[in-house]
Amino acid sequence: MVALLEKLSGCTTKEIKVNELMSKHTTFRIGGPADYLATPTNVDELLALINVAKENELPITLIGNGSNLLVRDKGIRGLVIKIANQMARESIEGNVLTFDAGISLALASHKAAKLGLTGMEFASGIPGTIGGAAYMNAGAYDGEMKNIIKSVRILKEDGTIEELSNEEMQFGYRKSVIQGTKDIVVSVTVELTPGDQEAIYAKMADFNERRTSKQPLDKPSAGSTFKRPPGYFAGTLIDQAGLKGYTVGGAQVSEKHAGFVINIGDATCADVLQLIKDVQDKIMEINGVKLETEVLVLGEE
Repeated sequence: MVALLEKLSGCTTKEIKVNELMSKHTTFRIGGPADYLATPTNVDELLALINVAKENELPITLIGNGSNLLVRDKGIRGLVIKIANQMARESIEGNVLTFDAGISLALASHKAAKLGLTGMEFASGIPGTIGGAAYMNAGAYDGEMKNIIKSVRILKEDGTIEELSNEEMQFGYRKSVIQGTKDIVVSVTVELTPGDQEAIYAKMADFNERRTSKQPLDKPSAGSTFKRPPGYFAGTLIDQAGLKGYTVGGAQVSEKHAGFVINIGDATCADVLQLIKDVQDKIMEINGVKLETEVLVLGEE
């Protein structure tokens, strides 16, 4: 273990955390320990970490800032690589902006607004990284990443870098072609439109006001828990079923917005999973609708 830690430590300028609680790295504030957690600052460090992990048969788990994650109570075995604000450089060429995968969507959208570029306002309140947003085609208020992404650079499993166009990303509702692969988003290029800066900031303020007034942002959560079922709104179905406030352990269906499961105390992953199952079963029983989750569940069962 000491030799392995030394090898991992030699890959990055940042400290390698050992037995690090994932509850510290998810917006849900839930999750057991990761054997090792690394935060690379660039692609070279990322590749070096991956190579050491492979040489030592260490499982690899990639995360962003943990805004769409539910980590199991036993934690994650192997190496967790966190691509977040340590990897957040940018370059600007007119209305085309390229961001490292770890930059937060909120910060990227504010940088675009400062340049008087419109198209990214919808992302100003989404609590994730731009890499994660590209991976899952994140969206809000009728905006989606697929509408602004020009290309995405990925690190392939063989260590090569490949650039995928918007079309090659095959974006769909909360999905892209790289889901289910071992490809890693390392940067995202967006193409925006020159606009009126005052109008851009006003639109962002409007979206954030709507988000603040309707969503339980004062409680830990992973954002919207369920995908929108065709022809319905998940929150409306859950509300109509009388499940607002339904609680399992420290997990609760938000009384402010039924589409959110929140951590009201010391919720465990088991609490959240049981609550999700109960909600799914009830909605299937009442409406015959299968609710699918947006949140990604990781870790040892």
